[in-house]
Amino acid sequence: MTTQTPVIVVGAAIVRDQSVLCARRSAPARLAGKWEFPGGKVEPGEDDAEAVVRECREELGVAVTVGAKIGADARIDERFTLRVFLARLEPGQPEPRPLEDHDCLAWVPRGELLDLDWLTPDVPIVEELARSVW
Repeated sequence: MTTQTPVIVVGAAIVRDQSVLCARRSAPARLAGKWEFPGGKVEPGEDDAEAVVRECREELGVAVTVGAKIGADARIDERFTLRVFLARLEPGQPEPRPLEDHDCLAWVPRGELLDLDWLTPDVPIVEELARSVW
């Protein structure tokens, strides 16, 4: 029996003032309408921070500075593991816009994060983010 190495999926909890940028999925259909942190798979040869920077550029059209990891790794399924990092927009960046797989972005105040309908793997990370200091 071979053990498959989990694929790491990174997410960016982009913070500004006391709000976090949240992204609502538009695809695939089974995930549409659920909220998540923007991000995606770590590509071969990338570290987690490099993947966060690349994914924010591709999905949001912005450059970010990556900070500390938030919460524990979360299993998405038997193959994928989610790892979320704090991030901040680089100075002079435009307002983020949904370029891939999202139909809405929102700056959500810390106290309202748990009011959104999050993807299940994101929930423990959202709970940690809501009570952490950043």
